[in-house]
Amino acid sequence: MASDETAPEHVEIWTDGGCKPNPGPGGWGAVLRFRGVERELSGYEAETTNNRMELTAAAAALEALKRPCKIVLHTDSEYLKNGITRWHTGWVRKNWRNAAGDPVKNMDLWRRILDAAKPHAIEWKWVRGHSGNPMNDRVDILATQARETRGG
Repeated sequence: MASDETAPEHVEIWTDGGCKPNPGPGGWGAVLRFRGVERELSGYEAETTNNRMELTAAAAALEALKRPCKIVLHTDSEYLKNGITRWHTGWVRKNWRNAAGDPVKNMDLWRRILDAAKPHAIEWKWVRGHSGNPMNDRVDILATQARETRGG
C-alpha cells in the first residue's frame, strides 16, 4: 500500500469562461481546492469565444498542478465535458477532423488540455450553470471580473 507521501493528491477544480458579446472580449476563471487550501486563477483575451474561454480555464487549472493528482473537475460547459470524455478520441483518430471532415475547432486548446491531463486521473463533472451552485457561481464571477477588468 502506498504511503500518504506517494499517494496522488486529491484536487477539486471548478472552471468557467465566457465572453460578451460572443465572439468578443472574454474571461476565464478557475478555483483549485487542495487540502482545504484554495487557489484562484483567471485571465482575459481581447477577442475570443465562450468555448475558447471554457477550454482555457480547464487547461490553465490543469497546468497549475505540479505533480500527478486525482482530480474532480467541475464545468458548466457541455462542450468541454463532451469533447474531453466523448469526442476527442475520434478527432485524434481522424487526424483532428470532426465527423463532417472539417478541422476541429479550438484544436490548439484541446491539445493543451490533453497534454496537461496526461499525468492525472480526472473525473469530469458537468454542473448546471447559473443554478445556485456556489463554486460554479464563484468561477463565473472570476471569469466575468477578468473580462470586465481586462485581466487585471
